[in-house]
Amino acid sequence: MKSLTNSFSPTLKQRRRGLLCILFFGLIIFVWQLGSTGLFDETPPLFAAASRAMAETGNWFTPQVNGLPRFDKPPLVYWLMGMGFSIPGNTSWDPLGTWAARLPSALSTIFLMIVLGDTMMKYPQEENNFNRRTAVVTSLVFALSPLVIIWGRIAVSDALLCSTLGISLLFKWRRFANPEGEVWWLSWIFLSLAVLTKGPVALVLSGLIILFFALFQNNFLGILKILRVIPGLFIVFIISFPWYLIELLIEGKPFLDSFFGYHNLQRFTSVVNSHGEPWWFFLIVLCIASIPFTPFLLISIWRNVCNISHWSRRLIKKPEKSLFEFSFFWLIAVFIFFTISATKLPSYWLPATPAASVLISLSLTNNITEEFLKTLAWKFTIFLSLIFSIFLFSSKRWILLINDPEIPNFKEELSNSFLVEKAGFIFLLIAFLGIIFFSRKIYGKLLILQIPIVVANFLVVLPTFDLADRLRQLPLRQASELLLNSQNKNEPLVMVGAMKPSIHFYTNQVIVFEGRSKNAFLNVSDRLKNENRRGWKGRPIYGSNGSETALLLIDKRSVAKYYWQGLNPKVLGSFGVYSIWRLKREALERRAKSLKMEGVITNWKNPRPERF
Repeated sequence: MKSLTNSFSPTLKQRRRGLLCILFFGLIIFVWQLGSTGLFDETPPLFAAASRAMAETGNWFTPQVNGLPRFDKPPLVYWLMGMGFSIPGNTSWDPLGTWAARLPSALSTIFLMIVLGDTMMKYPQEENNFNRRTAVVTSLVFALSPLVIIWGRIAVSDALLCSTLGISLLFKWRRFANPEGEVWWLSWIFLSLAVLTKGPVALVLSGLIILFFALFQNNFLGILKILRVIPGLFIVFIISFPWYLIELLIEGKPFLDSFFGYHNLQRFTSVVNSHGEPWWFFLIVLCIASIPFTPFLLISIWRNVCNISHWSRRLIKKPEKSLFEFSFFWLIAVFIFFTISATKLPSYWLPATPAASVLISLSLTNNITEEFLKTLAWKFTIFLSLIFSIFLFSSKRWILLINDPEIPNFKEELSNSFLVEKAGFIFLLIAFLGIIFFSRKIYGKLLILQIPIVVANFLVVLPTFDLADRLRQLPLRQASELLLNSQNKNEPLVMVGAMKPSIHFYTNQVIVFEGRSKNAFLNVSDRLKNENRRGWKGRPIYGSNGSETALLLIDKRSVAKYYWQGLNPKVLGSFGVYSIWRLKREALERRAKSLKMEGVITNWKNPRPERF
């Protein structure tokens, strides 16, 4: 039967060339120098440590960090990272552990770029003058989003969710566009992977998007039939449910309370970790995530809103021409769901970035928007680029306002790096190119404005990662090395003040983490004697298994507290704001008794869902 794709579709050879081009850009943006910097605290080291623990212990069911189970996310991202840590001799070619930990985020993002580009080539939305540049533009708009650039290169699960869910939704739309030419089950397999990446949120988002789009198409039951929802959900159940069941049988109520109760239900219904934001938070994130192409996204959103507002005479396109509308409902569903959520984080917007890239890339096509809106968006992009350029070139006026107590010399280092000025030049170049090509009828001319952003990846983004790693993470790696080289038999390791899981990752030992309060001081003393974790337990001061001293990594803000003074520690070294003490536990005990007399109590046994 004749394919539903039109005569403007490229040949298989042309598609391959387009996909190779997208693959090239993906590799240089997300894989180049991926392992050159260390893990940034605090979340990435938790993922990396749990994954390495799986590879070392052979327990691939329960993620564990610092001797405790970690129930925040399902296992797929841990499994993928763990595969890297399982490669024999991986420490020789990946000494920082960042290749293994970051590669799933990078490769999954590239895979989504390829599926986006292939979808645009196989199902062109324009009625005339099809060109592969539209596919490349779409993939690059997605990849060059500030959110995607950051999360596509760090060791967390957000990029993997964005990719698995995004690929699932694109394959669902392709099935709707061409029921006889696209398999129905592939999208459900990727949805299963999304559920194994971050839980039921993937099912909810996918369901909302299909619901909104099907209602708009006035073909709800027909679309459900085309997508084969009932068999599809059965596939999701068969692939993703077994781990949840096994984990529940192994860990019981703590898993149920932590994963479903805290990390899903409580995060949605209440503010967690002070991440409460106003309802308009994701309006700001929407604008920032598409810089500098936000004006093109806004005009595409406006055209869809206008179409919906005229419900009685709204334009219902042929299925294979409906990607523009599908992407709009994709973006709106993500916006509505996470706006309703009490806990809000910028990374929650990542699942909407593929939809935003389609809306942006199609905003300049002849059959989408009026000419004056295209002109307005182009002019406003030039204006925004000039504003950003002026702001960055005037950095000497505002850079002094930056205050990071963990990096006291950050202002000077940033000024001396000239990274801010380089970023200003990039935006100035975007504005300059925008002015030159403003009136020219060049197909896919957004690609011209993307070239400086690709260059910025090498001139600004990667050097910024290097600077942050040298100033913030290198001292922690050096401290970890000294801790290992100085540790006596059975001597416990403690970190007081800023709690950095990377210390656990780089020492590969259980660390007693505590804050700066009086209760934290008392907790350290009590935990060293009484706490039990998987593979570690507190020990008495004396005896064959005891230790008279403890190695303690402490920051300057904690040292300034009166209860940490006068303990006569032996200072083994200093790294940035951190010092390493060898502290006699008798001195710790005496100070703890005096604090108890002041009425201070221990609180480390109180339940905390995100303990490590």
